[in-house]
Amino acid sequence: MQFKGKAFKFGNDVNTDEIIPARYLNTSSPEELAKHCMEDADVNFVKDVRKGDIIVAGENFGCGSSREHAPISIKAAGVSCVIAKSFARIFYRNAINIGLPIFQNQEAAGGIEKGDTVEVHVDKGEIIVPQKNKSFNAEKFPEFLKEIVTAGGLMEYAKKKARRK
Repeated sequence: MQFKGKAFKFGNDVNTDEIIPARYLNTSSPEELAKHCMEDADVNFVKDVRKGDIIVAGENFGCGSSREHAPISIKAAGVSCVIAKSFARIFYRNAINIGLPIFQNQEAAGGIEKGDTVEVHVDKGEIIVPQKNKSFNAEKFPEFLKEIVTAGGLMEYAKKKARRK
């Protein structure tokens, strides 16, 4: 598994209301949620983001309420993965549960700037910023988390396992 995209940079304590504002929680449609992803943090995000791009953030990304809408909106907007200095625990689990790959790395999150091209090589445990000739170690997913993310989330993973039995 690997990802490559342009970095969108956010600061510390980006909460779930900034990721997907509460005024849009009257739907659970990923496509509708994607239209409003990050709009309170960056009004141009949805207009500028392209499939495969990467969110890079500071400390405590995804803090606030425990809504699953936040990682769903990010994934549906086409973001391939999120790299942050740290994640709120409930956001971390919700992201894995819906199949959004996330990577916690202080150095990478601090060393990547808005607009940088970022490559994430999950199996190698490496985050690369080619134009800056920088490389960061990324903690590899434990095998069971990798299987959940690869399947597209916990529900798809469970369906896949059930079909095997």
